[in-house]
Amino acid sequence: MSTPPDGARPDASPPAVVKAADLLAEAARTGTACPPVRDLIGAGADLETAYAVQQLNVRRGLDAGRRIVGRKIGLTSVTVQRQLGVDRPDFGALFADMAVLDGGEVPAGRLLQPKVEAEVALVLGRDLPHPACTVVDVLRAVDFALPALEIVDSRVRGWDISLVDTVADNASCGLYVLGATPVPLTAVDLRTVTMTMTRGGETVSEGIGADCLGSPLNAAVWLASALAERGDPLRAGDLVLTGALGPMTPAAPGDVFEARVSGLGSVRVRFARDGGEL
Repeated sequence: MSTPPDGARPDASPPAVVKAADLLAEAARTGTACPPVRDLIGAGADLETAYAVQQLNVRRGLDAGRRIVGRKIGLTSVTVQRQLGVDRPDFGALFADMAVLDGGEVPAGRLLQPKVEAEVALVLGRDLPHPACTVVDVLRAVDFALPALEIVDSRVRGWDISLVDTVADNASCGLYVLGATPVPLTAVDLRTVTMTMTRGGETVSEGIGADCLGSPLNAAVWLASALAERGDPLRAGDLVLTGALGPMTPAAPGDVFEARVSGLGSVRVRFARDGGEL
């Protein structure tokens, strides 16, 4: 994926953007959540200001040697959109160091306020460079799909977030886990897949593909168009987390989560107990 523009640098960013980015970066570094940034960047701040904060911290990550491997889509649930008073999804960058192996463990203290949600992940075999992306474009570009767990996290204290806060905070990205068996789209109808997620064997979230903007493919179309309009299109090899298929669930030390998505298989992760004991 292409890198953020040179404008996403401290010396080219408005002071309020730099201050908000600094606050979120410090929260991530210290493991101590910060206050919301919406007042810092202005009550009337639009989404572009919030994305400028996000892009600045993404640029800092790249400058520190991190590698972008794709994007995540957030706010694909109509219910959540209504809660935040918005009518569109948002997106954030996925870095290689956010990946956790299927069946792997999240170290104690790695995240501040983790919550888990189950999704469909898409891996692209072709670029998606057109601002007016279509479902056909996405169908031709996707190499395969996988079940996924996104472990969302917020650097904002108590998840006290507005749309501006979550966008600035890289769409509340934390970590992600991918299933191990790729499935071509010719073998599965993503609109009708069913999802069940358990925590310690107890069902905590359920949903279907249609709960994600009508279909995970619709979410991918939105993302591809939005990124192409910004001059930072999705590229072959990119990973796309298309958005939650059901409610997210808080995670605590010792929890074990497993999601099963019909036609795609299962994916599992555990959270280390405090002190690293299992």
